[in-house]
Amino acid sequence: MECSGIFWCGRIQPVDKRGPVRFSLTDADVIIVGNGPIGATLSVLLAQRGRRVTVLERRPRPYRLPRATSFDGETARLLAGTGIGPDLGRITEPANGYQWRTAGGDTLLDIAFTTAGPYGWPDASTMHQPALEELLAARAAALPGVTVLRGHEVVDIADGAQGVKVTAATGDGATRVLSARWVVGCDGANSFVRDRLDVPVTDLGFSYEWLLCDVELREPREFVPTNVQICDPARPTTLVGSGPGRRRWEFMRLPGESTAELNRDETAWRLLAPSGVTPGNATLLRSTTYIFQARWADRWRVGHVLLAGDAAHLMPPFAGQGMCSGIRDVANLAWRLDLALRGPAPESLLDGYTEERRAQAEEAILASVQLGRVICVTDPVAAAERDATVLAGRRGRPPTRPEPAKPLCGGLLHRRPGAREAEPPAGAVIPQGRVSRHGVSGLFDDVVGRGFVLLTTEDPRTALGGDRLAFLSELGTRVVRLLPPGAEPGTAHDVVDVDEVYRPYLARFGATSLLVRPDYHVFGAAGGADGAELLVDDLRDRLGGIAPAGARRP
Repeated sequence: MECSGIFWCGRIQPVDKRGPVRFSLTDADVIIVGNGPIGATLSVLLAQRGRRVTVLERRPRPYRLPRATSFDGETARLLAGTGIGPDLGRITEPANGYQWRTAGGDTLLDIAFTTAGPYGWPDASTMHQPALEELLAARAAALPGVTVLRGHEVVDIADGAQGVKVTAATGDGATRVLSARWVVGCDGANSFVRDRLDVPVTDLGFSYEWLLCDVELREPREFVPTNVQICDPARPTTLVGSGPGRRRWEFMRLPGESTAELNRDETAWRLLAPSGVTPGNATLLRSTTYIFQARWADRWRVGHVLLAGDAAHLMPPFAGQGMCSGIRDVANLAWRLDLALRGPAPESLLDGYTEERRAQAEEAILASVQLGRVICVTDPVAAAERDATVLAGRRGRPPTRPEPAKPLCGGLLHRRPGAREAEPPAGAVIPQGRVSRHGVSGLFDDVVGRGFVLLTTEDPRTALGGDRLAFLSELGTRVVRLLPPGAEPGTAHDVVDVDEVYRPYLARFGATSLLVRPDYHVFGAAGGADGAELLVDDLRDRLGGIAPAGARRP
């Protein structure tokens, strides 16, 4: 066998005696283990950057039952970045609100959602997960860099100095060995990749068993609000939308109640009946129990192998952030992998992924646990005390708005010389409004494009000069001068801030320039030409410079 690229030479010994070994040097840039929504999103984000991706999925066919049921506005924006934005409206329904109610119907928590959220998408959208996966699969199939191998269960991973060797068992009893520079485990809660790396896990020990009932309604029916938590000690219950014509009910298993009894279809219909859901007007798509968990992997990178999604973190469902957190993982990871593969960005750039995303995931898990401790109360006395305390604090208050996306608190963020921490808005997720450019109007991401973005109220040619603009160009940065509504663009950089989102945002922080990362987090802001130069120079230093265009692909 001949050597190929940077990978191993010599004879590869079988690791599985069930059949012959087929050895294939694919020279993939990245192997992704798992083709759920997290792995599929990562494959598309990498392929759009020109990377060659192989996805290994143990299931021979797509999983046809839903798991996640919704995503927030920030996640919708990230999913739109894969190119499926125009089709999201076809498989989703905007949620109109989220309430927590007592057994008596009093409102403990009331959050109102809008279809015009701060990130250009509805605050929350319900969806049928298999439909989302179909969109991602179609997008991946349209990209030449993605190869999806179904019926391939990973059985071994060996990391080397220059890359990783992955062994997968195939459906015909053989094994297959593939090589790549990086491997990302997106293989779910029971992740083989995480276990193979022997990564320690922090488990908060907070878990309860619930009966999950997915229902397809045969008649149109409006639910206001879309999502409800019934904090009834007699049976804590969840009601949520799960895409057009579908809903999910979840019922907590009570102390002393058997899982076997809860898992019967008769039990599901009995519990659904008070909501007016019967075999006469609905189809029970699935009825099964599950146990949620609250835990995270302590390390998300070991050598050239990384973790994302449920392989890296698991959380109770009450904040609806499980899949959203996984999408944020791969949005953070994709551009880092691209730069590390391109060089000369240091591999330590991938350590920033763990630093940034684990902190955010831990915060989401802790918040979900806190919500769960409020909801999962079966002691009537404790529930009455909870209700009285919460109602006394919120009586007469109007519905609240969802909190903005969580900012980054560390990692790849701009700091002024001598400053110990980044200053706002560094780390925040930039809002999105409508802009106009060359006669085309629409959401900023669609009109201007995605990737690194430099927003400025000045002429960038004057503020930065040729060398810095060349660096930004090599990085693929969209350089934009913001004009007020009604202004006439004069250069190729000019964009009209139609909704007046961006210029006021910069003014709020006394900035004339704002540098945004591909995951929409603000790298940093600055005022004046000197500040803009420092901003760009800091990014260039932190990335280790960028290789010439002809040397991008190793």
